[in-house]
Amino acid sequence: MNENEKLILNLIKENPFISQQELSDKVGLSRPAVANIISGLVKKEYVQGKAYVLNEQNPIVCIGGANIDRKFHVTDKLVQGTSNPVTSESSIGGVARNVAENLGRIGEDVLLLTTSGNDAEWQHIADLSSPFMNVDYVEKISSEATGSYTALLDQDGNMTMGLADMSVYDKITPEFMIKNTYLLNKSKCIIADLNCPKETLEFLCSYAEKKQIKLVLIAVSGPKMNRLPNNLHAVDWLILNKDEVESYVGKEAHSELELQSYMSEIKSLGASNLIVTSGKEKIFYVGTEGQHEFQVNEVDRVVDVTGAGDAFTSALIYGWLKSYDIEQIVNLARANASKTIKTSYTVRQDLDRKQLIKDMEEIK
Repeated sequence: MNENEKLILNLIKENPFISQQELSDKVGLSRPAVANIISGLVKKEYVQGKAYVLNEQNPIVCIGGANIDRKFHVTDKLVQGTSNPVTSESSIGGVARNVAENLGRIGEDVLLLTTSGNDAEWQHIADLSSPFMNVDYVEKISSEATGSYTALLDQDGNMTMGLADMSVYDKITPEFMIKNTYLLNKSKCIIADLNCPKETLEFLCSYAEKKQIKLVLIAVSGPKMNRLPNNLHAVDWLILNKDEVESYVGKEAHSELELQSYMSEIKSLGASNLIVTSGKEKIFYVGTEGQHEFQVNEVDRVVDVTGAGDAFTSALIYGWLKSYDIEQIVNLARANASKTIKTSYTVRQDLDRKQLIKDMEEIK
């Protein structure tokens, strides 16, 4: 690659929607010369899947966590205050990344927008994620470590403790979003998790409302519910679990009635649709299609619950974007979650659109 090709390629990386005339002005070459260079880059596949493809696509943009997940499985009953025998494994995760992979496997065009360390852990995440999403716009920060999450799982596969090193996501600032508005403008939908700082989520709410872009917010844990914006009128879907609802209101829900009253408090912030899961208990929905409760389908063998919430979320979003009714949307979500916890993978490996529809049809 010659110097002019390198220069133009770098400018395209900075702004995939830059015009040939703008490139001409910046590099001091004629527009036809720039066009010839771009044609050469396309033939060499340097820009394939990036700028000139994105111009004709409307990807789902997922913003938030992309981590290394470490899981420690206790082999016997967990005993506090002493050493416990475990088996361990490492995989890639992060709420936004997991949702992106699920949607990518279903067949959606997905772009991941996040920050990471400039390290081997990020390269590992990128290598395994790139078949299902565009990771070209992740900002690598040398002074930070790639996010990591460690889960301790009991004999039944249920999480007893989670440890998160997520400081790198503090760099997902409003300024970072402003630099990437050309990506947000092209998006079919923006999905953001609460690994993002509150001010960034507030920016996304304002921007999505101004540009009339669909917006979904996903909680990641109870402690991060303090990042939820106070005004959610731009939010199409807010997806929470019972613990996150309780954390937000500062009180435990001792009954379904109490939980629903807490949901009403959160719904008053303005989100169009609110859905709350509660593990093996019911799923509660309130929104544009009224108020509904759904049973959780029984799973005969739980292998690992990690990733179940992200599987639920991604299938729900897929059904919503396809304009399914609320029962079909929740059936898609339930099906994907229940199939995921029967595997050892955070994102199940057999997932595709046809399989998901088949799984939904089996829900009774």
